[in-house]
Amino acid sequence: MKDLGELKYFLGIEFARSKQGILMHQRKYAHELISETGMSASKPAITPIDIHMKFTTKEYDNLINSQDSSKSSTPDQSSKSSIDDPLTDQGAYQRLVGKLLYLTITRLDISYGVQTLSQFLQQPKKSHMEAALRIVRYIKGQPDQGILLSSDQNTTITAFCDAD
Repeated sequence: MKDLGELKYFLGIEFARSKQGILMHQRKYAHELISETGMSASKPAITPIDIHMKFTTKEYDNLINSQDSSKSSTPDQSSKSSIDDPLTDQGAYQRLVGKLLYLTITRLDISYGVQTLSQFLQQPKKSHMEAALRIVRYIKGQPDQGILLSSDQNTTITAFCDAD
C-alpha cells in the first residue's frame, strides 16, 4: 500500500476539506458538460425541469393520433408539433442522459428530472432533448454545487420532502 496523501480528486469527484466538513462536487465535470453541449453562452434555468411538461412515448403519440384520425375523416397533419418528432440522433440524447446520470452522484437536485428522461432512451423525441438541455442550463447556474459531509457531531437525521 502507498499513502497518496489527502484525497483531492477521485473518479471525477472533487473533495474539499474544511472546518465545516468535506465537500464533494463535480465542478470540472459540470463545466465540461456545459461546454460540450454548447450551453456556455445560454441563460441558466431556474428549475431543472418544467413542471407543466408532459412526457410521452412515441407509441402513445401514435395511439392517440390513430384514435383521433379514426374519429375525423380528414386528419390535420399541420397540427402535429415538431417538438413531438423523433430525434434523428438518438445517440446524442443517450450520451447526454448518461452524463447527467453520472452527475447525480453529487447533484441530487437533478435526480428526478434525469430519472424521468432516462425512461425515454429507446425512442427519444425532440421534447426530451430540450428537457435534457434545460437540466444542463440549470446546472450552469451553480456548477460547483455538491454534497457537504458535515463534521458536526450531531447524530440526528434530517430529511426534506417535497409534498407537491
